[in-house]
Amino acid sequence: MNYLVLSAIGKDRPGIVNELSKVILDANCNIVDSRMTVLGGEFAIILMVSGVWSDISRLESRLPGLQDKTGLTIVLRHTEKQASGGPLLPYEIDVVSLDHPGIVHELANFFSTRNINIHELATDSYAAAHTGSPMFAVHMVINIPGQMHIADLRDDFLDFCDGLNLDASINPSKG
Repeated sequence: MNYLVLSAIGKDRPGIVNELSKVILDANCNIVDSRMTVLGGEFAIILMVSGVWSDISRLESRLPGLQDKTGLTIVLRHTEKQASGGPLLPYEIDVVSLDHPGIVHELANFFSTRNINIHELATDSYAAAHTGSPMFAVHMVINIPGQMHIADLRDDFLDFCDGLNLDASINPSKG
């Protein structure tokens, strides 16, 4: 089995997912994993497809026509299934605070300096219900190396967040 990561961005409109998934299906490929969202007026998607070599090649040859038809900018990258680097424990991180620059960077730095990989990250900005204050929320899934002491990491992380006035939680992933 061969794998291809495809990312695309373009003006949002109804039918984009239909057109993209049809080209993938017609090439005899399968969508293995995907994320899609609308940011401002732009639609963005990243997905991984699988197929035998000839089907992946067929899909690649059809994507320039899809770009022309949809106005999407499409970028491709060949990949393989992620190899396991030892036992990893998935944990979910949720953070909420008043919005200010640097929150994502501070969180990413905390985990990268401890050699912890961020597997997923999503953010959202919104107005607080009663005050209208600008708020920022982060949801992350991280992979903690199996030999790491979870209680120490949890204490360090919550102390770190308290120092930045971030309300945070860290819990085992149930997914």
